[in-house]
Amino acid sequence: MTASVFDSLVGQSHITEILQGAVVASRTNAESQEMTHAWIFTGPPGSGRSSAASAFAAALICPNGGCGTCQECRSALTGGHPDVEIIRTEGLSIKIDEVRELLTRTSWAPSMGGWRVVVMEDADRMTESAANALLKAIEEPGARTVWLLCAPTLHDILPTIRSRCRHLQLRTPSTQDVTAVLENRDGISPVMADFAARVSQGHIGRARYIATNEHVRSNRAQIMKLPLQLSSIAAAFQAAQTLVDLATQEANASSEERDEKETAALAEAYGKGATGRGMATGGSKAIKELEKEQKSRATRMVRDSLDGALLDIATFYRDVMMVQAGATDSIINIDMTDQITAYAHKTPAHATVKKVNAIMEARTNLSHNAAPLLTIEALMCRLA
Repeated sequence: MTASVFDSLVGQSHITEILQGAVVASRTNAESQEMTHAWIFTGPPGSGRSSAASAFAAALICPNGGCGTCQECRSALTGGHPDVEIIRTEGLSIKIDEVRELLTRTSWAPSMGGWRVVVMEDADRMTESAANALLKAIEEPGARTVWLLCAPTLHDILPTIRSRCRHLQLRTPSTQDVTAVLENRDGISPVMADFAARVSQGHIGRARYIATNEHVRSNRAQIMKLPLQLSSIAAAFQAAQTLVDLATQEANASSEERDEKETAALAEAYGKGATGRGMATGGSKAIKELEKEQKSRATRMVRDSLDGALLDIATFYRDVMMVQAGATDSIINIDMTDQITAYAHKTPAHATVKKVNAIMEARTNLSHNAAPLLTIEALMCRLA
């Protein structure tokens, strides 16, 4: 079978077919039902929204329609192609100044390929003013510019933007599909691949992260024990502190070394360390701006880590509901089958449903910038 950039899309054959048709239609240089200038990719976390958008971008500029092996494909997928702009935000939001700067760059004609393609991986994080600025560009698109926006759901995008885009809905890959990818692509053992695929609930990136990182698996095991420890209000507060501490430690471990390197590189760029000289004018201000961005990134990383932990805890109560419904063959956390079964027998089913709803409510509150510790404390008291 011929290699393709779309081979990386796991369990998304319906999306691959549509995108391949669009690539063929793009060769006619005319907008049609198959090919349009603006697209929205939605789907649950881990479904491969940004992977699908990046693959489509590579295929549009590839002379062979997305072979996956040529220089154009490789550079597009890694963000190194001059005609492919991949926008990733590590902060809490995408602000209007960032979008205005982006619009200036995308107004240029393609330098190499037939298209200039913009992939915005977190379009749902645009502020309202940033989204309104982007709307004008999508309403009056450049002749050779294609916008690819990624978001969890269609409702995370401004209605006026989504009405001007073609929508593609990705689905969660099956456990079998994720297991196969981990085994065949990453060389992970069948047992570990199956475990990671199940507990990640189809999130390919998280599955690989779990399968290849023993520390992450250890943290997850600690988190999964928390529901069994909620015997009192005092225990609930202790569990909340433990959860926030674990999330903070994981975020700090990922960001501290990176922050130091970024700060040192920026200071060096402004002349720090040069013989007889301090930093050039503007250096201190640039470092303060960088530190502000790093703080925003760290805040988001803690919230993302907490959200992942809450999803893990939700799988515990989900498994409890499965036992209560008599569907024991679909348990996710099979390593905890005995504890889950015992818990299910002493808890009414309606109470389990309320606990899952409480977790989802806490996730929503965190996404709205609620104080993490207070939010988790309130949740643990409800679960207790």
